Amino acid sequence: MRALVLGSDGRLSLQHRDRPRSLDECLIRVTAAGICGTDLELQRGYAQFTGVPGHEFVGIVEQTPDEDAHWMGLRVVGEITVGCDRCDGCRAAGRGHCDVRSVMGILGRDGAFAEYLVLPAVNLHAVPDSLDDATAVFVEPTAAAYRVVDQVPVDGRTRAAVVGAGRLGLLVAQVLRERGADTVVFVRGDPARALCAELGLNAASVDSMESLARRFDLVVDATGAPEGFARARVLVRPRGTLVLKSTFHGETAVAFSPLVVDEITIVGSRCGPFRVAIDALAAGRIDVQPLIDGIYPLEQFAKAFQRARSGRKQILAPGLAPAAPSVPAATT
Repeated sequence: MRALVLGSDGRLSLQHRDRPRSLDECLIRVTAAGICGTDLELQRGYAQFTGVPGHEFVGIVEQTPDEDAHWMGLRVVGEITVGCDRCDGCRAAGRGHCDVRSVMGILGRDGAFAEYLVLPAVNLHAVPDSLDDATAVFVEPTAAAYRVVDQVPVDGRTRAAVVGAGRLGLLVAQVLRERGADTVVFVRGDPARALCAELGLNAASVDSMESLARRFDLVVDATGAPEGFARARVLVRPRGTLVLKSTFHGETAVAFSPLVVDEITIVGSRCGPFRVAIDALAAGRIDVQPLIDGIYPLEQFAKAFQRARSGRKQILAPGLAPAAPSVPAATT
């Protein structure tokens, strides 16, 4: 099969590899896989991952263990963390926090930028026909966005801010708005402001942060950058909550004393409920179409990754012919 492989030097190359095999997992033919901020950070050394990256995917189940034969032929998305269901981490917090976990395309397990991948059936979720492949790619990040409202109470009285107007930040903002929060997205320039307008989201310039300091009950850092924490911290009111959605290579300096004095609650937030995300996307409550920029065959991965740094979603489609044109790129 063809697979996009990340080397220890941070370089990506398209290679031919054997199909993955597992006696107790399902073989899935990948039809589409999205490039996200974590994939870009992997190139910079995040998690020291080498192998096939990619964890936002949709595909068709082509082989299964005998006990999972009912998954054959189904179109699916998959939860990215594979746990043992036996360790203290699994018992205390679920498979996502397994002490010996692997994470597709991030930790100890090849991912979705390939023609095939394997996952246990327990990780799979069937996708309704009403969701096309490009939309289904957003199930994983949409689930991550819904994780925020699992962790923090949000209602019509909540004043919320999202710092970072990238793909995940705009999904989080839509989820907060759906739950009734008065939500503002902080943006850097006119393209991000226009995208917020297209999604019906309120936007404010990052230059206005100081004037809005200590105003928000809930602030979400979705910048994907080390400096995002400090920017988001400015906005949180005393006894407010700061949710961290960013994963990146490197470290960030934190001044702890102000957090203690203002009694700020810090919440780390990662993966979320897939079924909730599927239902929201299928019902149209979360709009992802303005976030999609282009669809590329694996052979055009370099162009796709370059475009991914612009903020909108780039999708790799392993079954797309190399000569096929990509979806017309949106203006960014």
